[in-house]
Amino acid sequence: CQKIVKKAIIKKMQAHYNQEVFPEDGPRFPIEIAILNDEASLILDTTGASLHKRGYRSDAGQAPIKETLAAALVKLSRWEWPRVLADPFCGSGTILIEAALLAENRAPGLTRAFQAESWPWLDRQHWKKGRKQAQGLIKPIDDMRLLGSDIDGYLLRKARVNAQQAGVGDKIHFQEAQAQDFRSRKKYGCWISNPPYGQRLSEQKELNALYSELKETWQALDSWSYFVLSPDPEFAKRMNRRADKRRKLFNGKIACQYYQFFGPFPPREPREYPAYIPPDKR
Repeated sequence: CQKIVKKAIIKKMQAHYNQEVFPEDGPRFPIEIAILNDEASLILDTTGASLHKRGYRSDAGQAPIKETLAAALVKLSRWEWPRVLADPFCGSGTILIEAALLAENRAPGLTRAFQAESWPWLDRQHWKKGRKQAQGLIKPIDDMRLLGSDIDGYLLRKARVNAQQAGVGDKIHFQEAQAQDFRSRKKYGCWISNPPYGQRLSEQKELNALYSELKETWQALDSWSYFVLSPDPEFAKRMNRRADKRRKLFNGKIACQYYQFFGPFPPREPREYPAYIPPDKR
């Protein structure tokens, strides 16, 4: 299909420009072909690298979660600033980075380049104007501190680099620790994680032991809410809890459940209302 499409395009260009040879230099114009029910769609790719790539991940580790899925996990949770947010299985930090970007209203992809930026008929000033507008919509939060931990020190170093490149390096505190050792004095926090899946039998035994210890950790944080992405259909049962809500999501090609265990909401700040003054005395 690739050869047929390329040959057809060249033939059409030869007829249109009355030219036999076209040097393959200058800006790239990627063309994609999709075939469904014997109908072909030709698509001019303006993006380049897939849109889920925000441009801040230099190394995502061996089993990365896509940035778009990480953002979805945050948006489907009950978390919003200033509630505490923790990911004790943070890996390369994607969930926490996406949460920080959402909290500060930072446009996804603000730091990346797009293929169409090199096309000569598109005025570069439009790109600069769009980025400037997006920068103006950012709402910085000086005291935001999200909590990330993992047992893999190498991944944590990558997480710090990724957070720095995303512009939220000072918003996230990373430390090397086991998830079952997580502690916090803060109340009404949110735990959002994509823990290891343990697809081999030996790994599953280790996960079962981990879940057993995690139950005690969650019990100690009884005012927190927990949101966990897992392909294990028995995850809620293993945690000895009933999920308040479950959503079917795909992590790549792996069918997962997004288990949501709701804790209490933080108490609302009391509002002060002005004293009532009768109309005849105003």
